[in-house]
Amino acid sequence: MTRALPFVLLAALVLGGTSALAQQGQTPPEIRSVEIGEGLVLLYGAGGNIVVSTGDDGPIVVDDQFDYMVPGIRSAVAALQEGPIRFVINTHHHGDHTGGNDRLGGLGAVIVAHANVRKRMNARQVAPSIGRDDPPRAAESLPVVTFDDGVVLHWNGEKIAVEHVAPAHTDGDSMVWFQRAGVVHMGDTFFNGIYPFIDIFSGGSIDGMIAAADAVLARASAETKIVPGHGPLSNAAELRAYRAMLATVRERVVAAQAAGTAQADFIASAPLADLEANWGGGFMKAEQLLGLVWTDLAR
Repeated sequence: MTRALPFVLLAALVLGGTSALAQQGQTPPEIRSVEIGEGLVLLYGAGGNIVVSTGDDGPIVVDDQFDYMVPGIRSAVAALQEGPIRFVINTHHHGDHTGGNDRLGGLGAVIVAHANVRKRMNARQVAPSIGRDDPPRAAESLPVVTFDDGVVLHWNGEKIAVEHVAPAHTDGDSMVWFQRAGVVHMGDTFFNGIYPFIDIFSGGSIDGMIAAADAVLARASAETKIVPGHGPLSNAAELRAYRAMLATVRERVVAAQAAGTAQADFIASAPLADLEANWGGGFMKAEQLLGLVWTDLAR
């Protein structure tokens, strides 16, 4: 079995505004682009997946990875359409999705996100158990348009509905629906093909993750293109499989807690061994996910 990353290192990789790659001075990864609809392109690079909308009104992006990725992001967007990035929509506050806000906000992009995203980015975030002690973000990085339930952008011929969901990955998650194209960006409420990180220290919960998947499945058709926060472009069938995995993890933790099993003994018994082939290949390891869900359900 592959040795799991220490949880502190894992959290730094997932949450941090500065990646280990950047700190080591290595070359940023190449950004790959995939067309997913008329005027819509999915960008893969480092950190969370990005969706770019282009058209008569100008380019906008959903999420912006890390600060050091911004030159590559801007080049990839410019190859699709000249002109400044007009809006950045953040699906949540984590640094691998908002790390580019500082530069893009400083260049004039209007940053849009749920109110809790601005609240968390504007204050020190401390969680000693995962090694988090993040200072407030720069003023340029903060969302300047915030909402409670949702906001709609009528842009590039699209109705772009940004909709808050109950606490799932964090307490500031939003789905971004491109209604004409039949595309939804789920942010980190969906990790395609790998175990998710559930940030229970920022209000996330296993029940919220399941509910977020249910909300999309209730609206998605077989043709809907679903963009996860991490992993390849997806669809309703794969989201349904992900939802089933989450439910299985929850059921097994609940059963162990009801039986009075010690957490360490439960995790040591490898209760997700049958799921490893399909879900165990990512940065989040089974024992780490189980520890988060155990703590969440024991609260």
